[in-house]
Amino acid sequence: MKMIHIILYFLALLSYTSHATTTSVNDFCVANLLLPNTPSGYPCKPQSLVTENDFVFSKLGPGVLIQPFNAGTTTVSVKNLPGLNGLGISAGRVVIGINGTIPMHTHPDATELLIVSQGQITAGFITPTKLIVKNLNPGDVFVFPQGLLHFQVNSGVGNAVAFVAYSNSDPNIHLLDILLFGNNLSTPTLEKTTLLDAAQIKKLKAQLGGSG
Repeated sequence: MKMIHIILYFLALLSYTSHATTTSVNDFCVANLLLPNTPSGYPCKPQSLVTENDFVFSKLGPGVLIQPFNAGTTTVSVKNLPGLNGLGISAGRVVIGINGTIPMHTHPDATELLIVSQGQITAGFITPTKLIVKNLNPGDVFVFPQGLLHFQVNSGVGNAVAFVAYSNSDPNIHLLDILLFGNNLSTPTLEKTTLLDAAQIKKLKAQLGGSG
């Protein structure tokens, strides 16, 4: 057990030293969005071309409510705030209309933190063995662990508003409804794999742009 502690200590020390060395060479790495993204982030913009505008985003408004979910998000990622490049964080604003929902989805590469600012939101996530769900009010904070299927539902009487933070500067999102019913996966296959009837599947495909 002591040897494990020693190994973990030196790994942590190596990580800290590596990070300190990197930041001492470059205090930041503003994304050069004219070049392709890479697994380690965008290449750095030349510091001579960096301005204060690379570190600010001024359009974190309510966004447009998307149907049929009656909800909308405004995301602040490295793609519209280049100063986030390499920092492992991004943010957003969520608005859920009356009876609206952020449907089942995952972020395979990010943990999500939800901060409710208006209304009431029922939020939860699902594991193979457990359901975690809670009614949230303004000021409440809820965390969704990375990669787990989760959702948010407006359970109040008016619009609900929340702010989110992600542990990734450009997180992916996989919407379960879109994955199932927004493509050309055949109705018979979906019948067999979801146990839904054909009429319901075709109705969802019509709503979400799928075919087949």
